[in-house]
Amino acid sequence: MKLFAGVPGWTTQADVIVIGSGVAGLTTALNARAANLSVLLVTKAQIDEGSTKWAQGGIAAALGPGDTPDEHKTDTLIAGAGLCDLDAVNVLVTEGPEAVRKLIARGAVFDKSESGEIALTREGGHHRNRILHAGGDATGAEVSRALLAAVQNDSGIQVIEQALVIDALLSDQGRVCGVTLHVIGVGSSSGVGRALARAVVIATGGLGQVYSQTTNPSVSTGDGVALALRAGAAVADVEFIQFHPTVFWRDTSAAGQQPLISEAVRGEGAILLNHKGERFMVAVHPQGDLAPRDIVAKEIFNQMREANVPHVWLDATHVKDFQERFPTIYASCMANGIDPEKQLIPVAPASHYASGGVLVDLDGQSTVPGLYVCGESACTGAHGANRLASNSLLEGLVFGARISEHISHHLPEQAEPADDSHEKRLLIDPAIRIPLQLAMSEGAGVMRSEKSLHVTLTTLQQLGTRETKVPGVDAWEVSNLYILATAIVRSALERQESRGSHWRTDFPETSPNWEKRILQRLDRDGSWSSSLMEVSK
Repeated sequence: MKLFAGVPGWTTQADVIVIGSGVAGLTTALNARAANLSVLLVTKAQIDEGSTKWAQGGIAAALGPGDTPDEHKTDTLIAGAGLCDLDAVNVLVTEGPEAVRKLIARGAVFDKSESGEIALTREGGHHRNRILHAGGDATGAEVSRALLAAVQNDSGIQVIEQALVIDALLSDQGRVCGVTLHVIGVGSSSGVGRALARAVVIATGGLGQVYSQTTNPSVSTGDGVALALRAGAAVADVEFIQFHPTVFWRDTSAAGQQPLISEAVRGEGAILLNHKGERFMVAVHPQGDLAPRDIVAKEIFNQMREANVPHVWLDATHVKDFQERFPTIYASCMANGIDPEKQLIPVAPASHYASGGVLVDLDGQSTVPGLYVCGESACTGAHGANRLASNSLLEGLVFGARISEHISHHLPEQAEPADDSHEKRLLIDPAIRIPLQLAMSEGAGVMRSEKSLHVTLTTLQQLGTRETKVPGVDAWEVSNLYILATAIVRSALERQESRGSHWRTDFPETSPNWEKRILQRLDRDGSWSSSLMEVSK
């Protein structure tokens, strides 16, 4: 299955194509260059506008005195609620410290304590201080800066900005051998073209724009995951959408990217209050306000529903040196009329992170030969049903290195794309974007039920009939959102239990019968199929 697009008018080529310029994409590109491979790095906006730079939280790694990878593993497994792939978690926590050291060697500067050591803090779900931060609440921006500097100093990495990747190119043997893409610009590389490669790496980040309110930037429309589905790849765990519990609530009509209030603020002593001014998390979980994100988001949702209010409150007025410790959050609050050092901050859950994605093995290989996936677009199994705080940047570092290592030893000769003129084509009217996002937030958000999910699926099916023959970025993005929304709802309907970040009001308990992955595939004719996969433990 393909998106409807124009005939490619130009061609370029490299050993490896990396799609995305966040921590996963940049790490993969740099390590591929270390193996002396030519790299084409494609990014949808400017190279520094990916999701990584928005990460206020830090990077989790067992680097502190007395901390061990085993302890990090234990916390990760608890947060993952029985669905973590043990081998993937072991890779993440054991290779994580060295990956962070390599990042520091590349120039990343992290906050230090008064003694000159790297300052380690704690976030939700962690039982030790193991979170590295930069600039207080600007870790992602510093990681992005350091990696970008290394990329821009490497003449072997060709960068194409303002380019939306449309579809994968497959050889007669069914191996991915390139992509089609649309460059928004002028000159010989404008419009639709094709890029050939011996391996393609998807690192396009999240899909938060599936929902009406999200912490993700506007470019996060899940283009890489949708591309992989159309190429025949399996996705897994897509029902597990993590809703960040503390997102600045502005107004019921506010849509798109919302200001994030990092849980590091709660790590420094901020507390959650309901509309009566009462602390409510202490009675819900032993870690109170620092419980895993899914627990906090669910309880905030319950508090809002019971009181019929649109948000709860975060009291950070007792956090020492708030403005210095969290300069980005402070500026964001002030811009929205709240002084966090003197006033309570209105917060509510919003779509934040996809724990699932394209199913990959420990080397980042998808079920389609030649197609690798890294970062939030991938389902390594390391996150299970709910990602542990600050494991996302770490995953990009660790698995980006593993992908490059595998590619360097398993690159075939360049293949020619097969004739795809017979493929079914899809293109959805961009006007369905807001109705789709509203339907997903209403029926497939924090709390779900068979009724709400069926209503959402029916709405999606109706919206999917509104096709267009006018290709363009808006139509391609909406088509991707439509495919991803359908996959999420299908999986959420199938999983008849509550686990991690998937909560069903009609199946409120966690069932041992559902300790398995739900896989979704999109056939070439546009029909869906699903299967179950045992979890490696």
